Amino acid sequence: MNILVLNGSPRPNGNTAAMVKAFVDGAETNGHQVTVISVCQKKIAGCLACEYCHTKGNRTCIQQDDMQEVYPLLDKAEMIVLASPVYYHSFTGQLQCAINRIYALDKPKNLKKAALILSSGSDDVYGGAVYEYQNSFLDYLKLENMGIFTAFGEQNQSEEKMKELYEFGKALK
Repeated sequence: MNILVLNGSPRPNGNTAAMVKAFVDGAETNGHQVTVISVCQKKIAGCLACEYCHTKGNRTCIQQDDMQEVYPLLDKAEMIVLASPVYYHSFTGQLQCAINRIYALDKPKNLKKAALILSSGSDDVYGGAVYEYQNSFLDYLKLENMGIFTAFGEQNQSEEKMKELYEFGKALK
């Protein structure tokens, strides 16, 4: 399976990155092709709501930034994984910009499955991110929910959490 991970963490060696790495290691062990895009290392602007993509653009965004690298990967992916630390009860702003820009494609061509990985300093802060994931990805895009994985406080980078994510990636069919 072709899997695209959108990692919304600005820290390349932080808790979210560790969770993503554990997942990727497991998925690759099972023969899946995984591409990780660290959206915070890219220049991705927010959606302009200009509708170019749905009129003259034919699924092409008028903005020529790093999202142009992501669009072909989205169309090729059979599964998307959103990964983010939780900032103010939702995704990071950088990940939110990338998510909003998926609008240009309306529905990526091969996407069938989704998963969510969230990290935070405390529990009970995941509501906003989970709500968007469930409504924008699972419901609107009609994707199969492969799981929601969260870690807070001492769970972050714990052996138990890393094993859980590794096993999740390894078990994907």
